[in-house]
Amino acid sequence: MSNYEDWLQDQPAPKKEQPALVVAPIHGVLPYAGALNPLTRSDTVKRVSTALATPMTGGIRQLYHFDGESEYAVALDALRSPELYGLEVQLAPVYYYCRRQKGVYPHHFDLRLTFRDGYRRAVFVRNATSLARRETQDEIDDIFAAVTEDFADDCMVVCTDDYTRAYRDNLRRIWDYLQVSDDDADALVEDAARNTSYWYLSDLIANCDMEPWRCYQAAIRLIGQNVLWTDMHGVIDYPSRVALNA
Repeated sequence: MSNYEDWLQDQPAPKKEQPALVVAPIHGVLPYAGALNPLTRSDTVKRVSTALATPMTGGIRQLYHFDGESEYAVALDALRSPELYGLEVQLAPVYYYCRRQKGVYPHHFDLRLTFRDGYRRAVFVRNATSLARRETQDEIDDIFAAVTEDFADDCMVVCTDDYTRAYRDNLRRIWDYLQVSDDDADALVEDAARNTSYWYLSDLIANCDMEPWRCYQAAIRLIGQNVLWTDMHGVIDYPSRVALNA
């Protein structure tokens, strides 16, 4: 039997920490503007890089990097609101005094949402296990207390556990279909939703005198705009229960 030192020699060398990935310039897309680049390698978190257009960017797509799928889902959830004007991610640090550590530390908010009326909201994203800890709650209090009006008008906490896999998948499809303009289909499906009887999405589509695929896409857009209600934690499909939002 080999001794311990011989066994150690057969082990692979520890992997060196790699720098964050850098996305090369993309023609027609504004560059990434975050203060941090989260595109480091991870065995547990799926980084997301995508190009999104907002009124703040003049309708031109801009590159965004997200620390994980949950942060991306929070952004897509916000983007479906017609009141949203701009989105920023991985912001420059807010320096706060930590009462537990008795020192000043930087915090980079995950997102900042700017609305059409100029109101700005900084978003702190964390999972439920972390949010349940007393030290995390104290940290949030310290960070939020350090936020000044020139950075944001208010701050909010978002729990990533609220964004189930099905919810995230639905948000991605909603965002894709919101990029497709079909006013005739949207108007027809909304009229059927208000004036006909149905239970499932398939029933609603059957009440529309138009190609089913166009009605399906229109229904997804109406769900994204909160005109129609469905269970966002189940995959949205023809058997999905739908209803008109009050």
